[in-house]
Amino acid sequence: MSVNQVICSKHDLVENSGICALVNGEQIAIFYIPSSEKKVFAISNWDPFGRANVLSRGITGDLEGKYIVASPLYKQHFNLESGECLEDSNESVKTYKIELDGDSVLLA
Repeated sequence: MSVNQVICSKHDLVENSGICALVNGEQIAIFYIPSSEKKVFAISNWDPFGRANVLSRGITGDLEGKYIVASPLYKQHFNLESGECLEDSNESVKTYKIELDGDSVLLA
């Protein structure tokens, strides 16, 4: 049985944008896309191209039917569900299982 960890409140989220949370010493970028079925997505905040923790500050969007974030540094697009970089399939970022439960954002 897995235990879900509350990492923030729904009130901390910004629609169609990202925030950063520190969980177990790791920076996680959390994105709230209310128009999507899933609503919340979580990936590592680390941009492997810019070599900095900045992905939570990227621009969200929909490319080819996939929810993505564009890095604020060099503009690579990362799939919010798979972590895959759309421009370079050899690169990806870690994804996390996350969900909304009432007013709480839970990390599994």
